[in-house]
Amino acid sequence: MSDEIEPRQLAPAHLPEDVDTPGAASATLPPRPATPPTPDDLQAVFDVPVKVQAVLGRSRMDIGDLLRLKPGMVVELDRRVGEPVDIFVNNRLIARGEVVLIDNTLGVTLTEIVRKEG
Repeated sequence: MSDEIEPRQLAPAHLPEDVDTPGAASATLPPRPATPPTPDDLQAVFDVPVKVQAVLGRSRMDIGDLLRLKPGMVVELDRRVGEPVDIFVNNRLIARGEVVLIDNTLGVTLTEIVRKEG
């Protein structure tokens, strides 16, 4: 008697049992719509939460230096005054912008949308 498990191929759960699935070539995808999606088409994802970050700059330091930080100390960043801040959504760079003050609240005005080359 062998302890080896015999490999078997399972059909994806979204396909009916009578669909032949030996290779990806046999599955057909629905055609793409001719027009780009509109905001109404995306209604289902409007309530999905995402993490948005405005990064003013970064700094690299040893753990010892980090542990010695006290209130009032300055951490030097890799950006200069006036340089744009990076806007990340779920850790992906999507835009750059400028820091603004509106009614004593900090915000960011988008100045550039970053398009992923590909």
